[in-house]
Amino acid sequence: MEQDSKLNIPTHVAIIMDGNGRWAKRYGLSRSMGHKKGAQNLLKIVLYANKLKIKYLTVFAFSTENWNRPKEEVDYLMKLPIEFFNEFEQRFRNENIKIKVIGSRNDLPQELVDKIEYVEEVTKDKTGLTFIIAFNYGSQLEIVEATKNIYQDIINKKLQIEGLTPQIFEQYLFTKDIPSVDLLIRTSGELRISNFLLWQIAYSELYFTKTLWPDFSTRHFDKAIKEYSKRNRRFGAI
Repeated sequence: MEQDSKLNIPTHVAIIMDGNGRWAKRYGLSRSMGHKKGAQNLLKIVLYANKLKIKYLTVFAFSTENWNRPKEEVDYLMKLPIEFFNEFEQRFRNENIKIKVIGSRNDLPQELVDKIEYVEEVTKDKTGLTFIIAFNYGSQLEIVEATKNIYQDIINKKLQIEGLTPQIFEQYLFTKDIPSVDLLIRTSGELRISNFLLWQIAYSELYFTKTLWPDFSTRHFDKAIKEYSKRNRRFGAI
């Protein structure tokens, strides 16, 4: 995308990366190969988002409901982030990209937890794009866990219930200190949110495309940004 002063570049973009399985089926490949192709495409979009000077990019990589998929597919999805980080970690460091993983780390393989902690540590001081991966994530779980922690802090007198505001509540979410989502993109033609960042997208602009995730190019990303720039965000006002 050529620099255009008329374009309103969002601060925080979130993407539901849907369609890997259907892409694989279209080409007679296994679902695992679809996920691998999707991961390769993700790298291109992350690097492009950093080039556009987007500050935060959050992607839905594995939901709390995805454990219900076939064991072979789940096992591969547990290994895929490790392969992804091993292959591209240095690229992110060179490109000045910070990596953060949100979601529950319970039930994840220890090898994956160790790799997540490592990449977060080695990229923590980067000042370009913050690349956020929602893995073993569900927004309802996030809100319930936040509520439990708030309750515990009230019991321990660390927080007064009268002082609980939406701004304070946000500090108990996985996305603490990360601004709300400006633009939410979902690929593959599905028109739903699927338990993703329900609190954080309260006033987000939504963009749906029929393009399957492995085929979602920088050109498609440009189209979403241009559409976002046309929107009139009123946040409840006139």
